[in-house]
Amino acid sequence: MEIRPVLERDLPAAAEIHAAAWRESHREICSPEFVEAHTAQWQERYLREELSRGKTLYWLLDPEPVGLVSLWEDTIENLYVHPDQQGRGYGTALLEFAAGQCKAPRLWVLNTNHRARRLYEKLGFVLTGRETVLSETLKELEMTR
Repeated sequence: MEIRPVLERDLPAAAEIHAAAWRESHREICSPEFVEAHTAQWQERYLREELSRGKTLYWLLDPEPVGLVSLWEDTIENLYVHPDQQGRGYGTALLEFAAGQCKAPRLWVLNTNHRARRLYEKLGFVLTGRETVLSETLKELEMTR
C-alpha cells in the first residue's frame, strides 16, 4: 500500500475513483440526474480546479489506485474510496495519512453521511458545533481532532 501525490498525468484515473465514490455517496440525497452528471470528466475538471487553488491531492495505491484525499492547510477534503474497495481499511489509511499532515486537522461531513461520520468518530474526530446549512434537510458539519 502506497500513498503519494496525484500528478497532472494521474488526474483522469483519480477522477474515475472520485466520480464513482461521489455518485455512490450522494445517490440518496441528490436527484438521479444530478448524480449521473458527475462523470469522470466532470470530476477531473473539479479536481484540476482544486489543485489550481493550492490544494494537494493524494491517492492510495494497492497496487492500483483505490482512493484519494485532498488537503488545504489543515482541512481534509475529498476523502473518497472506490465503492468496490470500501470496507478494506483504505479510508482509514487515507484519513490517518491526511491527519498526520495537519497541525490541527479538521473536516466537514454531510449530516446524511452516517458511514463517514462513524469512521471519523472512530478515529478521534469530534463535532465542533459549526455547521453550514445547504438546504432544509442537508448540512455540512465540522469535525476536528
